[in-house]
Amino acid sequence: MRSRLLPALALVGVALAPSAFAEPPADLADKLNAHSGQPLPIEAIDDSPVPGLYEVRLRGGNTLYSDADGQYLIVGDLYENADDGMVNLTEQAANQRRKALVDAVPEDQRVVYKPAGEVKARLTVFTDPTCPYCHKLHAELSQLNEMGIEVDYLAFPRMGPSSDAARQLARVWCADNRSEAMSAAFRGDEVDAPKNCDAPIAAQYRLGVESGIQGTPAIIFPDGKMVPGYLPAKRLAAMLDVNADGDS
Repeated sequence: MRSRLLPALALVGVALAPSAFAEPPADLADKLNAHSGQPLPIEAIDDSPVPGLYEVRLRGGNTLYSDADGQYLIVGDLYENADDGMVNLTEQAANQRRKALVDAVPEDQRVVYKPAGEVKARLTVFTDPTCPYCHKLHAELSQLNEMGIEVDYLAFPRMGPSSDAARQLARVWCADNRSEAMSAAFRGDEVDAPKNCDAPIAAQYRLGVESGIQGTPAIIFPDGKMVPGYLPAKRLAAMLDVNADGDS
């Protein structure tokens, strides 16, 4: 019997008792694959706040929910109807996982643009110098820095870790001054770097995929929230509660 996909996009009004949490059945992944008729790209299965419902995370960042038998699936976000309004539990969990993944990248594996003065907030951006909207965002880095916002770049070559963009990013990461090299790459200048250098481009690309990133720029906020695409510097500052004059 094939799994039945419920058309609901959300569950609301769920009572979330701590006792509702339970370990997922050990054979749930096998049941899901058997019912679906083809292997699912399952990354992990966790419990959920809803009794009898389990969170199934797929590679690439998508999430669905299944019963214990893998027969009924809910595709979409899970919401809690809390006292202070609707809470997207699926997005909340994704943000927490993304924050942990991004925070684990040490500074010496980033391309860092720090403000001259106090750092009032930090954005992590998955970027690709062949991406037009990445160019647009990069052109506003000085504005972000002037407002006290640090911007850290991670590599996400849109055409994959074997593409020309990936090789260009590898030269940036291997350069003596990465921030200058990245700016040169955005200008279209040749970047000089040692040929025998082990750059973490493929690892950061995989990290991006695991974080649910599908394109660039992908802007990660301190709480793990992701904004896909370009936003103006002043809009980013407002989202970080940093005033355009640099005061927070």
